[in-house]
Amino acid sequence: MVVLRAGLAAVLFEVLQLAGTAFVAAQPAQRLEYAIVLHGGALDDPETMDRELRRQYEAGLGRALEIGKQVLATGGSSLDAVEQVIRSLEDDPTFNAGKGAVYNSEGGHELDASIMDGSNRACGAVAGVRTVKNPISLARLVMTRTRHVLLVADGAEKFAGEMEVPRVEPSYFDTDRQHKNWLEVRERQAKQGKKGTVGCVALDKRGNIAAGTSTGGLTNKKYGRVGDSPIVGAGTYADNATCGVSCTGTGEEFIRNAVAHDVSARMRFLKLPVAAAARQVVHEVLKPDDGALIALSSTGEIAAEFNTGGLARAAANSAGLLEVKLGK
Repeated sequence: MVVLRAGLAAVLFEVLQLAGTAFVAAQPAQRLEYAIVLHGGALDDPETMDRELRRQYEAGLGRALEIGKQVLATGGSSLDAVEQVIRSLEDDPTFNAGKGAVYNSEGGHELDASIMDGSNRACGAVAGVRTVKNPISLARLVMTRTRHVLLVADGAEKFAGEMEVPRVEPSYFDTDRQHKNWLEVRERQAKQGKKGTVGCVALDKRGNIAAGTSTGGLTNKKYGRVGDSPIVGAGTYADNATCGVSCTGTGEEFIRNAVAHDVSARMRFLKLPVAAAARQVVHEVLKPDDGALIALSSTGEIAAEFNTGGLARAAANSAGLLEVKLGK
């Protein structure tokens, strides 16, 4: 279990970092100016990861974190921060979203994404898109330019044309690593790579929370399968009164248990802090190895919980927190 919380003095933060200890501090007495947490998917044991792949994970998370931090530090909105962070991760072939999306059973790519505004619970999502370079941006357009929440497949593709968002040939999403992984999965009918998803939650200077999630889905998934990432309340949720949440893992389990909303509900009705709510859901509702989530409260407290071997994640806030981690 890893919890990243804001508000500790810089000296203690440095001591903990030098000691290799997870950053833990008291819940802030008042709301921080801004805070952000992002993830690049739940992992198997990071200690067994290829050294170069680990470096790529850490570098990609660091770049995305800096983008989001700059948006928030200069007064930008939490929605802008979430969108820009996830676009960065979608453009990075290291992650299972956008450029590095996994292959479905037909040897193609179907991408899903969602975004939510905690100030009014407005939300937008797309599922099964095949030519949209950055699905998270199309999801935001569904939220802002239509009266709908979720557009899928051909309908989402048509909407992308109407909105003139960047389109690419389906082969753009190909990567050698994911293709090799797909062939191995097909051969042994396993579920390798099932937890690779990206997400972000941000709190801006106006006190607004936003959350977003983007994924290529499950390796060798059936054509047309949709997981939790584009399902508001399952893979993504945001409410200024409680928290923002982004999930990664076995999507079907996150849908069945409405995981993202469950964290918020435990805060609202049981009056739990975000760390306790996240911990209960991940370790008491979900089964071992189901996945992970990141969450951020309205005061800037950050939680990252996983029941897998690791979670690729990063966090920063206005109190000086700046962290990238893969393991416990």
